[in-house]
Amino acid sequence: MKIGELAEVAGTAVETIHFYEREKLLPSAATAENNYRVYSTDHIDQLAFIRCCRSLNMTLDEVRSLLSLRESSAKDCAEVNALLDTHIEHVTHRIQELNALLTELQTIRASCSAPKALSECGVLSRLETGSTTSSASTRPQRHIDGAH
Repeated sequence: MKIGELAEVAGTAVETIHFYEREKLLPSAATAENNYRVYSTDHIDQLAFIRCCRSLNMTLDEVRSLLSLRESSAKDCAEVNALLDTHIEHVTHRIQELNALLTELQTIRASCSAPKALSECGVLSRLETGSTTSSASTRPQRHIDGAH
């Protein structure tokens, strides 16, 4: 099947497939005589595995490690469990960060509880002066960088 068909079957964008190929998460496709790349059901299976891992917020390195372990001759899943335990720690830490962020946002929101003139808006005042409980420069390095 061609890349467009793979994208449709897998429910992902062609660009995403190209990205996973560049990142060496998907094996290169065979090339037909007409120079089209030809994908197999193995590509579908691997793409589904990658997408599942990514839906669990795993990094590309974590996915790469799991793919490698999946193909290894290891006798048990100790390394897989260790990788997942580490990922769970990262997720737990991120939840704590998000809870702190929620508290901070609620505090900022509470600074302007009634409609006022914009010049008296507590939210805008706090944001303009940077008076929040944490600033961008003091926030810790994250497991996965933010999207903004």
